[in-house]
Amino acid sequence: MAFTPVLHAEWLKIRTLRSLPGSLLALFAVTTAFAALAGADGSSDPDFDPLFSSFFGVLPGQIAAVSFGAMAVSSEYHGGALRLTLAAVPRRGRWFAAKMTAIAVPALLVGLVTALAALAVARAGLGSTANGLTTAQQVRGVLGCGVYLMLMALFAAGLTAVLRSGVATLSVLIPFILVVSFVVGDAVGTVADYLPDKAGQIVLHQTYDGTLGPWSGLAVTALWTAAALLAGVWSVRRRDA
Repeated sequence: MAFTPVLHAEWLKIRTLRSLPGSLLALFAVTTAFAALAGADGSSDPDFDPLFSSFFGVLPGQIAAVSFGAMAVSSEYHGGALRLTLAAVPRRGRWFAAKMTAIAVPALLVGLVTALAALAVARAGLGSTANGLTTAQQVRGVLGCGVYLMLMALFAAGLTAVLRSGVATLSVLIPFILVVSFVVGDAVGTVADYLPDKAGQIVLHQTYDGTLGPWSGLAVTALWTAAALLAGVWSVRRRDA
């Protein structure tokens, strides 16, 4: 079977499984709501970062992006669905590529729309505090936010293909995002800059210190994602459905 009909079939799965559009809706709602709260709070601190404040909602919102990627893949391991899929598409690599594309495109598009909405509501609350943001910084924040959320969704998707369980993936990634990066990460110094979430979030800051910049930080997150996807496609090819 050619790639296009396989991709169409995978898109239909994502569109019709209600929990998946629901997780993307949650991504938009949570990120925008927290951005509005952060914008309304404001700050007179000289170290205040209005760009990161605008995208503060990404920190809780990324959990929905991770859930989207994990559930999109884990649904294949319920009720023998993967066996039926591979009967129709025997070339496992082609199926995996179509599945990841069907995850990446909506995650990126929703991420970009969410970033624009978050920036708009946060700026409305920040008022003159956000006047120091340049157009280039805001564009970088919006594009970087969309790419970051897509990478985190794909990272979760690749890990789920290895673990074959959405619950197992979320049990690993959610504590990692909420605990390791914020607690352990602060204790280990610059090593934390290379964690997948910490590295990618540099693009959301107006100013940044350390060895990584906005795009090199996203590149580090992309490497983590690529490693997870390579492990995922290896698992799909080598293990029984």
